Amino acid sequence: MSTTRIPPAEISGLYGALVKRYSKKVLGRVPEPLGVYWHNRSVLKATMGMGAKAGKWDACDLGLKSFAHMAVAAQIGCGWCLDFGYFQAFNEHLDLDKAREVPRWRESNAFTPLERSVLGYAEAMTLTPPNVSDEMVEGLSGELGEAALVELTAFIALANMNARGNVALGIESEGYAASCDLRPLAEPGLRSAV
Repeated sequence: MSTTRIPPAEISGLYGALVKRYSKKVLGRVPEPLGVYWHNRSVLKATMGMGAKAGKWDACDLGLKSFAHMAVAAQIGCGWCLDFGYFQAFNEHLDLDKAREVPRWRESNAFTPLERSVLGYAEAMTLTPPNVSDEMVEGLSGELGEAALVELTAFIALANMNARGNVALGIESEGYAASCDLRPLAEPGLRSAV
């Protein structure tokens, strides 16, 4: 039974068959958000296209972008994005101890100073209104370079768009991380051994 606010549509037609086959190949199943966004295929194609293009950006470290995306998801409360981000960290061979600690990064000793700066920047961008300071940008620009910082900023902005849309539509976690037997994500305020 769907938990979404708009019931998933039946994914049909040639394009639907291709999308379902690709999803099953890459993810092992067809994600529920696909059915929700199927109601407006123009929106679906645009968001998938933006995601595919963003996945090819290479000026900024993949781990930094992934952890920033998960920080956005944790702050907004997008369980689907957080679960999927952890699953992607596994598939991209990132540091899973760090990935699972993102929801409680401030209390965790798993992160480097640069990673902490990136996570803080992601949260500052996610606030409404955003609360990014000149010092944050200057520090990250000095550490990453301008091209990587522009990429990180755009990546965080896309993460905000996706996470906020999923929360508004009632799209929730589908257990991707659990399907890989990954340890549960840490929760803010709880000590965990890392």
